[in-house]
Amino acid sequence: MNNNRHWVGTWATSPAPSEAGVGFNNHTLRMNPRVSIGGDTLRVRVSNAYGNGKLAIGAAYVGIRDKGPAIVPGSERMLTFCGSGSATVAAGALIVSDSVKLDVKPLADLAVTLYLPGEIPTGFQITGRYARQTNYISPPGNFAAAVNMPVLKITDEWFFVSGIDVLASPETGCVVVLGDSLTDANISTHDAYCRWPDQLARRLIARQSGRPLGVVNQGLGGNRILHDLRGESGLRRFDRDVLAQPGVTHAIVMLGTNDLRNRNAKPEEEVTAEQMIAGLNQMALRAQARGIKSFGATLTPFGNETFLPGAWTPVREGHRVAVNNWIRESGAWDGVVDFDQALRDPERPTQMLPIYDCGDGLHPSDLGYCRMGDAIDLALFD
Repeated sequence: MNNNRHWVGTWATSPAPSEAGVGFNNHTLRMNPRVSIGGDTLRVRVSNAYGNGKLAIGAAYVGIRDKGPAIVPGSERMLTFCGSGSATVAAGALIVSDSVKLDVKPLADLAVTLYLPGEIPTGFQITGRYARQTNYISPPGNFAAAVNMPVLKITDEWFFVSGIDVLASPETGCVVVLGDSLTDANISTHDAYCRWPDQLARRLIARQSGRPLGVVNQGLGGNRILHDLRGESGLRRFDRDVLAQPGVTHAIVMLGTNDLRNRNAKPEEEVTAEQMIAGLNQMALRAQARGIKSFGATLTPFGNETFLPGAWTPVREGHRVAVNNWIRESGAWDGVVDFDQALRDPERPTQMLPIYDCGDGLHPSDLGYCRMGDAIDLALFD
């Protein structure tokens, strides 16, 4: 790379089987990711991880988002793949675009547009997931190059697009965040960017010193350490979603709440603290073997949860406390992010403070998510 620059992730979303129940046939998708760090050269990653057939891309563009489905005129850039304006992504595979020149400011909103010429039925196993923000699906036709794309309907999912990388200076690194819905910011306000990784990115951009760091959010609603649910378990997706991310230098892992909750109530999936700790320890070891600094994040309380009534029990609370004590005291991690301490009610430590609770006893409020981002010691990244 020129000037020894290298590729660094500035935005990502973890591939998973879409639950939107939609299909496409001669449609254009326009999605609006917000990057963390900026740059003058970028590339886009497109995933067909769960598709049971080939994914045909008829055209693809990237630009600076204006408002709604519009992009800033003159910022549109055609994406090519090995020099071609179209591409085919094999079932289960990933494709990375050629690089394009585009001046992107830190925390900028982009528009990534894919034209899908063929029929993609709902049974295709579309790769997608919740976005917590507004994206757009066109009427039939190729509108990939349109400055203001016509809209058939809106969606709050990401489809197929799984990452954006920028060409960055040698010292630039990337913080990859692995988590569940509390990292993906379920129940938070759409288009408000209240996820705690968003807040971390804002704080890293605003600080006056320290190495530049991108932040990519690999939160996946329902995800668990040990068992699959809505995609692979944390242990199974760790290589793809953490170790393989371009430029990764740091990782924060916040997983385990859904292991405890055992949403499907399967006796064989009831876990102990010892089993969870063993799984988390493997993630720390695998990160450190690759020279990646890893930080364990404590699990927040859910003692008054209404999202899944009956999910909290005294036994499961004991496992949560034991896991948190291990994260804080074991030395297995290069550092600790204490979300439990940041959100819990001092008088009722099995519950979040009401101001940080969205109202279901499990997911934080917008304020709670931002409080989590503020609770991370930026000195961990020095």
